[in-house]
Amino acid sequence: MLASRIGARAGPSVRQITSLRAQTHTCSPSVALAQKNSSLRMYTSESSQNTPKRTALYDLHVENGATFATFAGWQMPMKFGDLTALESHHHTRRNASIFDVSHMLQLSFTGPNRTEFLERIVCGDIAGLPSGGGTLSLMTNSEGGIIDDCVVVNADDHVYMVANAGCADKDLVHIKSELSAFADGEVEMEVMDTYSLIALQGPKAMDVLAKHVDDDEVMLKDLPFMASVNDVSVHGVPGCRITRCGYTGEDGFEISMPSYKAVCITRALLSEDEAANAGLAARDSLRLEAGLCLYGSDIDATTSPMEANLGWTVAKRRRTESGFVGGDIIVDQLKKKVCESSGVRRRVGLVVDGAPARAHSKVLDMEGNEIGEITSGVPYECTARFTAV
Repeated sequence: MLASRIGARAGPSVRQITSLRAQTHTCSPSVALAQKNSSLRMYTSESSQNTPKRTALYDLHVENGATFATFAGWQMPMKFGDLTALESHHHTRRNASIFDVSHMLQLSFTGPNRTEFLERIVCGDIAGLPSGGGTLSLMTNSEGGIIDDCVVVNADDHVYMVANAGCADKDLVHIKSELSAFADGEVEMEVMDTYSLIALQGPKAMDVLAKHVDDDEVMLKDLPFMASVNDVSVHGVPGCRITRCGYTGEDGFEISMPSYKAVCITRALLSEDEAANAGLAARDSLRLEAGLCLYGSDIDATTSPMEANLGWTVAKRRRTESGFVGGDIIVDQLKKKVCESSGVRRRVGLVVDGAPARAHSKVLDMEGNEIGEITSGVPYECTARFTAV
């Protein structure tokens, strides 16, 4: 059994890749208007309980031969055309893949006390983030368990957050509850449900994206890992946000854009030879190979940051000041190094010989004693390391 410091929605150190000169492109006005109307219809109508929601890219996915499955209440592409998940996995490692992650929860926090509020609900050092700086953080409950993992960005006049689709409902309930109890100032939260989100991942991701960033002052090669630039023009579409992050272990970018222009931007990126669509099946094997955890499988509301091997997300200053929900319990566990004690559960990575490790399989020691359970696993041929958690 191989123990490792494993992240959630984290990624690699930034690679220095030569950026290509940005070129200016525009979307057809008629196409843009049609997409805008379609997008507004999608976001202003409520799906019934049994009808999965669709992202603004659904029709484009159909056009590209996607195979769909329902995930977190959304009809999402698992794979595309004749490409297997394994082939998409390897394409991402060698080139660049585009993942539709518009089902994820995008939030904007404004108001003079937004930073203080964010430091109430997450364990990161939000006050210490530079302009455009971001961090992976955790929302925690009063028992010290993880409500969700999220990316938080200081966007100057607001704080931007991306959280998991499968946790969206409970995240909003929790945040609204904390907002109601927050007596230290003025904060407003906006659900950015008219924005789509794609993840462009892989060693060629910057080369692909640079050709479609219209702002000469935006130098992707100089953008640090987890940093973000807001109000960028991508393929002639203003009002986009680019964040250097991802969930594959590769260099890459998440691009937030107005939903009615999502098809135009995605088509343009797909026109590049290095880029291809990829579905959630490949995304799962990629994140597992990189040692990144999946909420609901590897961690949940009963898992503490230390048990999740995510104690590093608790910022140094917060270990002294605490002040976040469940902070006293979590900081006490960190000080006592509880997960170094015998008998305390901890999330680790596994390298498996022979048959692939499947979720819910038991882990036994050499004497046949049960010492753990597989929470995530992929066939060995998909990956050379971290084949299971």
